[in-house]
Amino acid sequence: MLNFALNVSLTMRELSWSERFDTAARLGFGAVEFWWPEGADLQAISRQVRDLGLQVALINFAAGSLAQGERGWLNHPTRQQEFRANVPVALAFAQQVGCQRLNALVGKLLPDEDRAAQMARVRENLAWACEQAAAAGIEVVVESLNAWENAGYLLTTTADTLAFLASVGAPNLRYQYDCYHMQLMEGNITRTIRTHVAQIGHIQVADAPGRHQPGTGELHFPYIFREIVASGYRGFIGLEFIPDGDLAASLAWLPPDRRQPIAPEALRW
Repeated sequence: MLNFALNVSLTMRELSWSERFDTAARLGFGAVEFWWPEGADLQAISRQVRDLGLQVALINFAAGSLAQGERGWLNHPTRQQEFRANVPVALAFAQQVGCQRLNALVGKLLPDEDRAAQMARVRENLAWACEQAAAAGIEVVVESLNAWENAGYLLTTTADTLAFLASVGAPNLRYQYDCYHMQLMEGNITRTIRTHVAQIGHIQVADAPGRHQPGTGELHFPYIFREIVASGYRGFIGLEFIPDGDLAASLAWLPPDRRQPIAPEALRW
């Protein structure tokens, strides 16, 4: 069965935070995910999520201004402190909303320092964050991003990311597999999921190219979703796409009740 969580950051960029959660519930979702809500009232979000009965599947740690191209600071010799300052805040917030998984963006290559030194700093910061998260019963995930739209990002393929996560060696550190990013970088979506399902803590989807809803691009999602179920993956699938048109219409391929697990054959293609 498939468990979907609506990403309220990318699908509803024009709405206020309170409107996003109301909209997700109105659209029939029982689970959401979102990027770090910079500047938002965290206590208000916690109350609203609880009142709406929403489960929070994933939150991103603070990673700077994504709209302006920032993708985290774990590699940065001075700005890494911004990440470390956010970790206890994010962990406390995650506990308040019942979220068991936080995503860390590692950063973009700095031109004036050796890559190995930067990766060593990322490794140290990730290990520290995982230690803090483990004490709170929370898992940390790290994703690969495509290099076409995220030039300089330090982790852009499954193989490199998994090797790096293994070098950190934290038991609560896993891979966040984003079908959109990895279709652009390497393809082999279903084979990768089947091969590495034990290392995958979270999956996200959007069609490629364009990053719109499933069914708008070259990915054959009826097959992908069947293979995700067959792989044994039982976590949430984050709908992290840019709606092509009206958001409600972009979700027409899903049955109306999105709070319950959904069989691949129940999807409307």
